Amino acid sequence: MTLDDTIQAVTGPDEAAAEAAREHWDSLAKPLGSLGVLEEHVVRIAGLTGSQEVRLENGVLLVFCADNGVIAQGVSQSDASVTAAVASALGRGDSTVNHMAACANCRVIPVNVGMASDTPPGVLHRCVQAGTGDIATGPAMDRETCEKTILTGMELARAQKEAGADILLLGEMGIGNTTTSSAVASVLLGMEPEVLTGRGAGLSDAGLQRKLAAIRRAITVNAPDPKDPVEVLRTVGGLDLAAICGAVLGGALYRVPVLLDGVITNVAALCAVRLCPAARDALLASHCSREPAAGLLLKELGLKPCISAGLRLGEGSGAVLALPLLDQALAVYHSGHTFGALGIDAYTPQQEETPC
Repeated sequence: MTLDDTIQAVTGPDEAAAEAAREHWDSLAKPLGSLGVLEEHVVRIAGLTGSQEVRLENGVLLVFCADNGVIAQGVSQSDASVTAAVASALGRGDSTVNHMAACANCRVIPVNVGMASDTPPGVLHRCVQAGTGDIATGPAMDRETCEKTILTGMELARAQKEAGADILLLGEMGIGNTTTSSAVASVLLGMEPEVLTGRGAGLSDAGLQRKLAAIRRAITVNAPDPKDPVEVLRTVGGLDLAAICGAVLGGALYRVPVLLDGVITNVAALCAVRLCPAARDALLASHCSREPAAGLLLKELGLKPCISAGLRLGEGSGAVLALPLLDQALAVYHSGHTFGALGIDAYTPQQEETPC
């Protein structure tokens, strides 16, 4: 299936299933809407899957690993060897998110979609290109490579759905990818890099200025068209962003909910939604990270996060943290603890709710 075919094939939610899920929440013996965003997430999943019988028993975290040529501009305190080291730990099951995922009963599948080094043991090899060009001096990749990487992400979503996954969590690992993410966000949101760019893994003041300068140069040199998300990804983005964009499109096409991590996955998701607005219905937000662009991206996507805890770890860790919250919400959802079972009158809405 081509990228254009995918965009045409994605359809909107099943409103009847979503409404049935809302009505079921309202039948439960608790204040209406009292589980907040968690209730909204379950309703969204029902609309996507076409069934109010929402169950999340087989979660899979895809961690997309790739390297970014822009690190030549001094935008990170680390180099590509760290991408290789963390990918190796992911493959061994010994990186931070592996330990977190074990507590959440979630499988972790690291994927090499663009590492500059060899694929480590335990990491799925789907490398389209060995790292990107330096976006401060030219495009990250050519359009064919970008589209192939997007389709790779879609194929991974399909494969996991067929293997039994009922929710996809998305994460990433790649030194320099907060720089590429800020560049893509700046173009798509039409905002200055200074508003959107943070310190990533912990840059000094001087490092932050180098990062901002690299992003400004990248946008000037490449002049990406904000109306063409693939062009934005291929000029100032990265291979991990392109693959995540594809996984979002795959989630929407194959009707499996997608739980985003932090700002990098949010940027990639915005690319997917700009390509295919209906893809928005597959998305769930786990948290709002400390990166300056995070809240702005979630607002643009129309998503509300489950968690606000100043997270900035990456690897999909925020998504993994949110998964048990959804599990606990579903424990209530399937409890049978209804107003009727207690023999009391159901609550009815008394006033308009004020958004948080």
